[in-house]
Amino acid sequence: MTKSIVLLSGGLDSLVSLGLEKENLNIELALTFDYGQKSLSDEVFASEKICDYYKIAHKTIALNFLKEITNTSLVSNNDLPKGTNNPQESMKSVWVPNRNGLFLNIAGSFADSYGYDYIVIGANKEEAETFPDNTKEFIDRVNSEFEYSTLKHPKVVAPLINYVKNDIVKLALQNNIPLELTMSCYKGGGKHCGVCESCTRLKNALEYNHAQKYLNLIFG
Repeated sequence: MTKSIVLLSGGLDSLVSLGLEKENLNIELALTFDYGQKSLSDEVFASEKICDYYKIAHKTIALNFLKEITNTSLVSNNDLPKGTNNPQESMKSVWVPNRNGLFLNIAGSFADSYGYDYIVIGANKEEAETFPDNTKEFIDRVNSEFEYSTLKHPKVVAPLINYVKNDIVKLALQNNIPLELTMSCYKGGGKHCGVCESCTRLKNALEYNHAQKYLNLIFG
């Protein structure tokens, strides 16, 4: 029987990817990564709630070395960028070295060892505009790599690769995905700050879809 892994940060994209593919790909395990990000405790808490909701196993993997070599504001004491007015500068300020490449290769190791067929990631069209490791080309190259680096040859699947945030929220609403469980904030602290880039993208998409219920639940 087919079985799959999802990379789960607790944010919008990974939550919706899980919700869309849980049954189709028989997702059994979620991996969350600890690389010293400010939002770690929030991400783990949200991911555990999401995994409880979907009744799948959850594992957090510590990557202490990645914290040591990451100097941008997701990890360091530097201030996080606000909004999305300058996507290129914002991208540089939250860049984590080889993050998705590393995460997918770790998931590939799990797949190779435990026989998982698919790895689900929340890469999407909107973030692909500024983050090259969210593009279809990147996903295709990782899949090519797994043909050589694994015996299982798991396939990376990005169900949101052709969607922007407005579409992703729409899909969530159409498929009754529990958006109230998401934690998309970069800042940490137990609640959404409402002003960082990730919060801004989520808030704008909820407003676009007239999702007042979730605006109230998420941003209060």
